Amino acid sequence: MIQEICPTQSRVWIKRGACMVDVREPFEISQLGFGVDQVLNLPLPEITLRYTELPSDQELVLVCWNGSRSRKAAEQLIELGFDVKLIAHMRNGLERWVSKGFPTIGDPSILGDLTGKFTCGGKGNCC
Repeated sequence: MIQEICPTQSRVWIKRGACMVDVREPFEISQLGFGVDQVLNLPLPEITLRYTELPSDQELVLVCWNGSRSRKAAEQLIELGFDVKLIAHMRNGLERWVSKGFPTIGDPSILGDLTGKFTCGGKGNCC
């Protein structure tokens, strides 16, 4: 089972040494990137060809625009032998990251108005 974490949990993982892996295409990252130090770009279509570039003994947080590609990338890495305990994908991706006010590189207004897009579903512990 793939670990699914939110942006707040992703920041915790990164603070303890995880590497963020952005599986978007380079042109997407040039428009808007995650404002963290440890970010590798490995586009989803290249995962099976370039996975050896990733540290297999380090936690990896896989990210994209909205979480769909990062989930697929996590599935692929696990199938390729990465430890499921070290792999997580960030739910709702960059959109949720931006809605939380977390740091970015570029203009987050390209995502449009995210007001009301993300809710806690009545659980009261949004992350």
